[in-house]
Order: sequence, then C-alpha cells, then structure tokens
Amino acid sequence: STMEETDREAVATAVQRVAGMLQRPDQLDKVEQYRRREARKKASVEARLKVQSLINLSVHGYQVMWRTLNLTGNEELRKNHLHIMFREVAELLQMFFSLFPTAFIVLYLFFLYFDCGVLLFFFFFFAVVSVPEIVRETEGLIERGELLQAHRKLVDLECSRDNLMYEQYRMDSRNTHDMNLIHTYFGDMQKLSEELAKQLWMVVQRSLVTVRRDPTLLVSVVRIIDREEKTDRRMLDRKKQTGFIPPGRPKKWKEKMFNILERTVSTRIEGTQADTRESDKMWLVRHLEIIRKYVLDDLLVAKTLLEQCFPPHYDIFNKLLNMYHQALSTRMQELAAEDLEANEIVSLLSWVLNTYKSTEMMGNSELSPEVDVNSLDPLISQNVVDQLLSKYMSTLTSNIIGWLRKALETDKKDWIKETEPEADQDGYYQTTLPAIVFQMFEQNLQVAAQINEDLKTKVLLLCLQQMNSFLTRYKDEAQLYKEEHLKNRQYPHCYVQYMIAVINNCQTFKESIISLKRKYLKTEMEDTLSSSHTSMDATLDIIAKEGCSSLLDEVFIDLEPHLNELMTRKWLMGSNAVGTICVTVEDYFNDFAKIKKPYKKTMTIEAHRRVVVEYIRAIMLKRISFKNAEERKEGAERMIKEAEQFRFLFKKLAAGSGEDTEGLCDIIEAIAEVIKLTDPSLLYLEVSTLVSKYPDIRDDHIAALLTVRGDASRDMKQTIIETLDQGTSQPNPNYVPIFKEITVPTLTVPKLLK
Repeated sequence: STMEETDREAVATAVQRVAGMLQRPDQLDKVEQYRRREARKKASVEARLKVQSLINLSVHGYQVMWRTLNLTGNEELRKNHLHIMFREVAELLQMFFSLFPTAFIVLYLFFLYFDCGVLLFFFFFFAVVSVPEIVRETEGLIERGELLQAHRKLVDLECSRDNLMYEQYRMDSRNTHDMNLIHTYFGDMQKLSEELAKQLWMVVQRSLVTVRRDPTLLVSVVRIIDREEKTDRRMLDRKKQTGFIPPGRPKKWKEKMFNILERTVSTRIEGTQADTRESDKMWLVRHLEIIRKYVLDDLLVAKTLLEQCFPPHYDIFNKLLNMYHQALSTRMQELAAEDLEANEIVSLLSWVLNTYKSTEMMGNSELSPEVDVNSLDPLISQNVVDQLLSKYMSTLTSNIIGWLRKALETDKKDWIKETEPEADQDGYYQTTLPAIVFQMFEQNLQVAAQINEDLKTKVLLLCLQQMNSFLTRYKDEAQLYKEEHLKNRQYPHCYVQYMIAVINNCQTFKESIISLKRKYLKTEMEDTLSSSHTSMDATLDIIAKEGCSSLLDEVFIDLEPHLNELMTRKWLMGSNAVGTICVTVEDYFNDFAKIKKPYKKTMTIEAHRRVVVEYIRAIMLKRISFKNAEERKEGAERMIKEAEQFRFLFKKLAAGSGEDTEGLCDIIEAIAEVIKLTDPSLLYLEVSTLVSKYPDIRDDHIAALLTVRGDASRDMKQTIIETLDQGTSQPNPNYVPIFKEITVPTLTVPKLLK
C-alpha cells in the first residue's frame, strides 16, 4: 500500500543519511551529538505539522464563520463574533510566529490561497500587533511633548491602515462595508492625529516665543508638518493614478499652519489697544507705538531666528511680512472708520504715511534688504486718507474758531482788572492774547507738518483766514471797551494801560504773522496770501489807530475845561490854562511811553496836531474881541509864548523820533502876527501872507480872526475877503490842512464840542 511504500522510502533515506554521517572513524565520537540534532528536527517537524493541521482546521472554520457573518444583518452580533474570532486568531498566530518568525509572507499567501482575502489577513495580523496598545503609547508621547516619536508611530499606524484600505479598494472598490469596518477599527488613530495637530498649533501660535526659548521644538513641529505635506502630495498623486485616497487626506497641515500664523498676527495687532479715549486722551498714540514696537521686534526675530527653522521654500519671512502688513492695513482701516478727534486723525495719518515706512519700523536697516519700503502697498487707500484729511480740516476749523473765541473772552476779562497789564522785556504793555493765538497756530502747523507739506500749507491758510475774521471781532471788542469806559470814566480802573496793551498787541500780531509765513510758507505760495495779509495789516492798523485815538480822546476830555479858558478874558488876564494843558499831556505821555514805537510816534504827532487844532478852534470861537492895540499886543505875545510852550513840550515828547513838528506851532504864531499888527493898512497884506501859507483857510476863518482882532469894520472884512479870493496861494508842500477840521460857529454862544 501507499503507507508501506512511504515507510520503506523513509527508512532507506534514513539509512542513507546515517551512512553519510558515519563515513570516517572519528565521526563515531559525534554520534550522540547527531542524535540530539535529529531529535530536535523531529520535534520541530512534528510541531509544524501540528500547527499546520490546527491552522487548516481554524482557517476553514473562520472562513465559514466570516462568510456567515457577512450574510447576517445584525451589526451587534457581527461585532461580538469578530471580537471572539480576533482573540482566538491572536493566540494561534502568537504560537505560529514563535515558531516561524519570518512567516509573515507565507501566512499572507496562505490567506490568499484559502480565499480569506487581504482584509482578514490584516485583521489577524493587527490583532497580534495590537493597534490600541500603539495608540496608548503614542498618546503618552504626545503628552510628554515627544512629538517626533509620536508622529513616527502615527505614521506607522496610518501606513498600515492606508495600505489595508488600498488593497481592499483594489480587490473590491465597491465594498464600502469592509472599508468602513477598517475605518472603524482604526478610529482612535484619527483622534490621535487631531491631538497631535493641537499640540503642533500651540507651538505654531507661540512660534516667535518658542524660537527664542526652544528652537528644537519648533524645528520638530516644522519637520512633522513638512512630512505630512509630502505624504499629502504622494496620496494625491496615487489618487490621480488609482482613484483611491485614504480618509483624512489631504491633511493640508502646511496651509493650516499659515492660517494659524495669520490669526495669531491679527490677534497680536488687535490686542495692543490697552486704553480707550475715556481712560486716556493719548490712547491712540500709545496703541500705535505698541504696534510699532511689537511688529518691528517680531519681524527682526522672524528674520534672524525663525527663517532658520523652516525650509527655504516656505519663504516664512516674506509670508509673515505680508501677514503683518495685511493685519496692520485691516487695523488702520478700522481705526480710520472710528469717530476720531482732530489730533487723533493726525496721529493716525502721521503713523500710516510716515512712521510705518520710517527707520523706526519697516525701514529699519536690520530688516534690509528683505523689506523694501518702496514696494510696500499703502496701509489705507488714498480715498480714506482724503476723507480723514477733509474731516481733520473741518474739525480743525471749528476748533480754531472756538479757541480764538475763548482766547478773546479770556483777554477781555483781563481788560477790567484793577492791576496793570504785564510788560515785555522792553517795558511795553501787552496781554497774553498774541502769544496764545500764535502758539495754538504753531502747534497745529507742527502737527500738520508731520503728515505732509500740502496739509501744512492748508492749515496755514486756514489759520490766517480765521485770524482775519478774529481781528475784525478784536476791533469790535476794543470799540465796545472804549464805549463802556466813556459811560463811566472811573471804570475800568486801568483802561488806559489795557488800551495801550491792545495797541501793542497789533504790532505783535503783525510781527507774528510775518514770522509764521516765513517759517511755514514756501516762497512761491506768497502771492496766494498777499491779499489776506494786506487785509489783516489794514485791520490791525485800524485797531491801533482807533486805540490811539481813544487814548487821545481820554486826554482831551481831561483838557476840555482848560481849553475852554483859552482866548477868554480870564486867559488874557493871566490864566495858566496852557501850563496845565502841557502838564496833563506830559503826564498822559508817561503812560504812552509804554506804547510800541510805530504807534507811539504816530500818537505824538496826532497829540501835537490836536492840541494846535483845539487852540486855533478856541481862536475861531470868537470868545474874545480885543478892545485896543494894547490888548491885541498882549494877546498876541501870549499866543506866541504858548506856541513856544507847545513846541518845547512836543519836541521833548518826540525825542528820538526824528519827526519835525515845529511847523504846527508856526500856524499859531502866524495868526498871532495878524492879531498883533498895529497898522490896519497892512492888514490885507498880513492876512494874504497867512492864506498863501495855509490855503485851506476859509472866508469864515478870516472873518472870525478879524472879529477877534476887534478893529476891522464889516466893509473892511468884506473887502479883504473878496480881494483874497482873487489871489494865488503858495503853500508849503509838506503842509497838512488843519483849518478844514475847524468849524466857525454862527451863533453867539460858542461851545467847545469835542
């Protein structure tokens, strides 16, 4: 029989092997060694036969069970049976692999041979390898921060799952059920991937800090992300060829990393606002300064340290630079949309247009050449800049109007003080108004200059335009001040001194306007301002002139009773009216010494002129008519003497002014000569000399003069006047008409009305 033949063959083979082993005498010593070796071989063969027999039986049983499980519709029952089957197979395979450590491929082919499929083989294999145990190990590595090792284990698990799914897909791409089964079995692995990603993103979020403290950790994270990126590419390539891609691919971790960096940058920029306007007026300046410092520091770290931790093709510095630029642009647009005050608009625009590209920030030499400020896009559009500038000019206009109004109100309060105004270093009275106004203008011009030349010019034009309106108000207020004083001359106590300060302020304003234009206006722009400058100068001259006039009114109100004594009987008898007039004028001019030169000079001339006019007016009022030659002589000599007193006084007051005012007193002397004349036949000649010198003398002036003389008949007056009308005059070219201001009363009750 077949069994007997097999036994015979076995014995023959055994004899042949023993004969082969014992061919030489020395081999007899090794018989025991040969026996032990053959016993081991026999035991091994018997064990293999036993296991193979067991596997054959088990596989056949599991094959039947597998097909049965696939037919049942009860999912819970399937799961329970699978767990039992995996446990049994695990025990079987552990025994198998202890005997055949290299039998992996044999087993794989064996499973295929018996039509169990790749799926069942890998299930059996991983039951031995134990996925849950690897998951636990990986979780521990993640918790301890050993991210590279954790990633290696995750990659191993993913490779196993992906290969298993790929084999299943190749064998039966429509079998979604088995695919889902594999996916479920490796379900914990997906959570593991997410947990690892969380740790990576935490490091990425703090990358600018981490790179200084623990660059190795950041390098590990970047390596993991880069490896995942390569795996993504590989899987996508395979998808193009086969149509299969594992679940969760592509992970796009590189893209996520950049998204997280972008969010981190945005949060960093937004988070720098520590204060609000309510808590700190300088909130925006602080906010912008913190942003400047943070961005510069971050970019310097990115350039010097961060770039070394990333592969060159990541272009990390330029990517970060773009992120910061975009985040800043967004933040600046948000700030521009807020209801900003004028100074805040300037702070924002100055930062956006100047600071951002300056050496304090993007133009820093350490960021060069990577950062080219000329290639950086604007942080906010020109349209937004224009809107902000328009709002600024509008706000500034109303602010300046308010500031000027407030400054004038404050100055007016000083005018009624009982203490004298302060004086400048040269002793001229002044108030703080010009300093306050021009300090405010200066501040706004300096602020505007921070932005650009164009805005600076616009602000200067605005300041001067508002100054023009302000000076008109100033003129009106000075006039009201004078009118209020005239109602009660005891009030305000220091009226004269404050009116002097107002006059002096006009000179200060003139000088300040010139200084401001010289400092802030380009020469080619001068023409655009010439008309407004002329207008301001004219207004200031009017204020000063009216101020001087009101002060002289003050003098002449006090002189009135003494002027009323002139050319009266009392005066002829020896009144000291002119002496009192001179003392009073000199006393006032001690105060007027505090008036600045251009106006003081004008005032001295005007005072001199008005004194002479009032004196001549007193003559023309016909208060006295001399009775005889002796009275005419006495009166005339008195007039000449008083003219000399006036001449001396005003020469003294005009000291150093270089002004020749003696000609005014000559008029009084010329009139005195007409009165003094003793020979009536020469009267016409004397009068005609007077008229040729002072051609504005009218007929009524001559009639009044002849009346005062007291010896000319009506016919004589008529003849002289008619003859004079036919004559020619030869006035002094420097003569300023004086008689045209003097009216001759037609009534017999003369009264000084000034």
